[in-house]
Amino acid sequence: MTRLKARLAEQRIVVAPGIYDGLSALVAEQSGAEAIYLSGASLAYTRFGRPDIGLVSVSEVADAVGAICERVSLPLIVDGDTGFGNALNVQRTVRMFERMGAAAIQIEDQTMPKRCGHLNGKSLVSTGEMVGKIKAAADARQDEHFVVIARTDAIGVDGFQAGLDRGAAYAEAGADVVFVEAPRSVDEMESIVSTLGSRVPLMANMVEGGKTPTLTANDLEAIGFSLVIFPGGLTRAVARTMRAYFESLLAHGSNAPFKQHMYDFAGINAVVGTDEMLAAGAAYDEKRFEP
Repeated sequence: MTRLKARLAEQRIVVAPGIYDGLSALVAEQSGAEAIYLSGASLAYTRFGRPDIGLVSVSEVADAVGAICERVSLPLIVDGDTGFGNALNVQRTVRMFERMGAAAIQIEDQTMPKRCGHLNGKSLVSTGEMVGKIKAAADARQDEHFVVIARTDAIGVDGFQAGLDRGAAYAEAGADVVFVEAPRSVDEMESIVSTLGSRVPLMANMVEGGKTPTLTANDLEAIGFSLVIFPGGLTRAVARTMRAYFESLLAHGSNAPFKQHMYDFAGINAVVGTDEMLAAGAAYDEKRFEP
């Protein structure tokens, strides 16, 4: 927790790839990520094969948080949707995620059931209700370094100025990071930073094919963002690879034509650390403790 909050205070942008389970988190860590983002959309896609329209429950997210934090030491930012209810639900969600090992929670100002920020047809709770949720989240955390990220979807509902106004209100309410979702141009992204950047660190969301222009982390850092997530990129890559794999297997009756795109048995065991875990277990073998 301390590590993430301290990094957000630096000028260098934090890049948090989206993950959805222990394996994806582990590979992100092995690849050099310094923070990871548990995407609610990716969890819905991978665990249930369903869209990001508020179908995943708080306990299902908490289970994923626990599995990920048990496997890796990276700071984990968790997509907490609306907090799964009112201010009291937000407090329970914060306590659950923090206890499971998360470093941050993102909560948003949509009504329930929520939907992906880059889909149409969203609706919002009042600014006052969201301010109450932010204060409730801050009060519920046990560690002051646990990061509360406040997201507004107002641009897609009430227009750009409403997004700025809500972002300012959420910063004033005590959010550690503000996330104004789905700006539609670089000019809007620059306006978000010029209006809010002196008050609080700002987060950007890169979704290929979404409503926001896709920029590099360096571009976003130059504009003034402190954190960028790439929440669904891995899931989209994996889904396409899955389709290619199954089509190849079913066409050829063998994995041989696809093997250059796969780990073999030894390769996947190296990734997950099988030899190291077996060696660790052997240290407790009963024969070592027999008289």
